[in-house]
Amino acid sequence: MPVRTTVDIPEALHDVLRQRAQRSGSSVRSLIIRALEQAYNQPKESNYVTAPPVQGSGKLGATFPKDENPHDLVFS
Repeated sequence: MPVRTTVDIPEALHDVLRQRAQRSGSSVRSLIIRALEQAYNQPKESNYVTAPPVQGSGKLGATFPKDENPHDLVFS
């Protein structure tokens, strides 16, 4: 069941909303609801890695093979 509420919107912002609604063929109400849903719908937690597993300076270690061609290892 919808809940009615009153929000005072600055006139300039209301004009922008009204023009955008008119261009998109929707209502100001639907634009506001869509914006609120996008802003406040929390994404579900995922198991995706979002950061590097190990923090570091990005420098190569002493044992890193700098001048070996990985294709030599596969095709030799």
